Parts: sequence; structure tokens; C-alpha cells
Amino acid sequence: MHTIVLATQKGGSGKSTLAVGLALAAKQAGFTVRLIETDPQGTLSNWQRRRTAEDLVVEPIYHAADIAPRLNMLADSGLQLAIVDTAAGLSAATTAAIRHSDLCLIPARPSVADIEATASTLSVARAWKRPYSFVLNQTPIRGQRIDNAANTLAEEAALDLAEVLARPLIVMRNDHQDSLAGGLAVSEFAPNGKSADEIRGLWQWIETRLELSATTNALIDQVMSAPDGLLHAATGLSTDETTTLAS
Repeated sequence: MHTIVLATQKGGSGKSTLAVGLALAAKQAGFTVRLIETDPQGTLSNWQRRRTAEDLVVEPIYHAADIAPRLNMLADSGLQLAIVDTAAGLSAATTAAIRHSDLCLIPARPSVADIEATASTLSVARAWKRPYSFVLNQTPIRGQRIDNAANTLAEEAALDLAEVLARPLIVMRNDHQDSLAGGLAVSEFAPNGKSADEIRGLWQWIETRLELSATTNALIDQVMSAPDGLLHAATGLSTDETTTLAS
């Protein structure tokens, strides 16, 4: 299993919207996916309540000590991808998630304040020697600000830009917020739109970065997407063991 964590100090950077978009893009690409929410604000849980389809589970985990055991259990169950949405700021839960990540995505709007706010998240990823990339999010369609922001991020990371900046940049459009409000991902809300293309492109970039390969298993996918989040069917566990996993 691979774990992707979206984290940054500053609120309003679009972590939850990106998490939803990437989860659905990964699912459409054939991966089994679980969304994990460590933000008590509950943006993903609220999104799931608005969602009519029961094809993707949002699992709240708010205590740092619970993150590693749960990720291990999900990996043992056969899940292919966990996407973790974290709270703004730097908490023990966020640090634990980054520590166990295969890729830490750091969203940032192209502003000085947002870029400066990435420093603490970057320091945690570096301290635990975890791979990371910046995602320039909510960018204007064009303008010098984007280039300035990209160059600043490269300087902050002290690495080549191609290594630290995910592609494509995600442009600010109403599609993202409208889809979230409707319990949808942007690729469902406007599947032929530019926003959906960008999210799919970002997922493809992540696939290449992590060298991922989907091995679709219909039974596992059905179980992972069950509304009660049970994991036992794909592993053939007994009733007692099922109860343990579900708790």
C-alpha cells in the first residue's frame, strides 16, 4: 500500500478538495482507495454525507497514536492507496501521518504567505526523510505570479524544480468548490472540464513519481468501498476476526 499525505501549515490551501479529486482519479485508474481524515473540522466527512454514491470510504482518525496501526491494518487487508487529509497547522496527527507517508504533497497558493507557511511542513518531511512535492493550487490562469511562486518553492526546497513541484498546476475555478458542495469529485461534476483534466494529470504525475501500478481486484474494491468500511470479505476472516477489524 502507498500512503499520500496532504499537509501544510496554512488553512484554505485546498487540501481537502485535492484529496477528494485525487481519490476519485485513483479509483477511476483502477486503484482501491481509502480517504483518511485527521482534521477535526470534518470537511471530508461532511462531503461524504452529501455524497449519494457509496463507493468511497472516509475514515476519521484524529489521534496520532492510531494512525500507524490503522495504516498497517489497511495495508494488510490489501488496500492499494490511502490518501490522508490533515488539519491546518502542525499537529501530532499530521506529523505521524507524514512520518508514515510515501509522498507528502504540500499544497500552496501562489502567494508569499502561503509559500512561507510551507516551511514547517517541509521541515517535518525532511526530518523523517519522506519524499515530498509542492502542489501549486488555486493559481490564476496565467501571470508572472505563478513563475515567481514556482521559483521560490524550488529555492525553499533547495532542489531542482522538476523534483519538488508536482504537475500540472491546479488553476482556481469554481468547479472545485461546486463539486465539493455536491458530494462529488471534480471529475464527476464536470468530467470534460479543464479542472478534471488537471486533477487527472496530477494523479498521473503521482503515479509516475511513485511508480504505481493498479492491480484491480473487484472483490477488494467492493469491500474497501463498503459504507461500513469492513475489510473482512477480501481476506476470508472469521466472524470474530471480522468484528475485531470493524471496531
